[in-house]
Amino acid sequence: MRVRFGLALAMVLLACACTPQKKSETSPSGAIKIRFVTDWRAEAEHGGIYEALATGEYAKRGLDVTIIQGGPGVNVPQLLAAGSAEMGVGSNSFGVLQLAQQGVPLKAVAAMMQKDPQVLMAHPGEGIASIGDMKGHPIFLSASARDSFWPWLKAKYGFTDDQFRSYANSAPFVKEKKSVQQGYVFSEPYTIEKETGLKPQVFLLADAGYPSYAGMILAPDKFAAAHPDAVKAFVVATAIGWNAYLNGDPKPGDALIMKDNPDQTADVLAQARDKMRAYGIVQPKGATAADTGTMTDERWAQTFKAASDLGLAPKDLDVKKAYTLQFLPQKSK
Repeated sequence: MRVRFGLALAMVLLACACTPQKKSETSPSGAIKIRFVTDWRAEAEHGGIYEALATGEYAKRGLDVTIIQGGPGVNVPQLLAAGSAEMGVGSNSFGVLQLAQQGVPLKAVAAMMQKDPQVLMAHPGEGIASIGDMKGHPIFLSASARDSFWPWLKAKYGFTDDQFRSYANSAPFVKEKKSVQQGYVFSEPYTIEKETGLKPQVFLLADAGYPSYAGMILAPDKFAAAHPDAVKAFVVATAIGWNAYLNGDPKPGDALIMKDNPDQTADVLAQARDKMRAYGIVQPKGATAADTGTMTDERWAQTFKAASDLGLAPKDLDVKKAYTLQFLPQKSK
């Protein structure tokens, strides 16, 4: 089960308070070492990072990058707070706002996915033509959904908690035709069809107004203050990696992904890239290569308003504790 960005905030705060921040080391060549932890096992969602590593974009900017795979037992903020990794992935804006609310000293420094890839899937032929039509249907969701997009769905569409079903795998969804299940646009819809022959209807929450960024790069405040040039170089290299992965030759990145995660296959990675392009996940319609990774104050203000209106963040929270624009390569408003 994908439980994205599991916060375990008490443990994160304990790590902040009790574990001294480890000083970033340099390699023999003088490169800054960055252990970058992802939010799940290697997959196309991390394609730009792997592409940048494989093609030497990090190395040419004086960075010695090691990718640490995430998974169900990996807590990205906790590892960053404890100094066990220098940077990592933030899965959604609502989670980053909760970290800021709890005083965890890290920030989003870039957002490689302008649209959150979260989708709801439904069976064809069940009278569901939009997300609103899912009202009253059982919906299989992860525990982390309760503090991110589930409150947003309830407020926007009138969904109720009695629709919530715990999501462990896709078998119950496949069996129960009137049910709905969460997923990522470039992952579960394809694997369900490949494994069962069922082609779900797919509804992207971002296209219905869900405001969250995804695929964010998180950096602890101490590391960013000590190595601002390294943080900016990482953001620039990762953006170049994403442009190459989606619009150039993705083979170098794919090779490293499949090496780290043998469960990934060429066909799964290829269709994921197709979905990212088709849905404008990394580069929305009208965006250029220079826009990759961008964030804006306006977008964060919109997300914060949605979170505070839903009770997911206090209205007096200083939203600037969640993110910074200083490391973006292009001018942001």
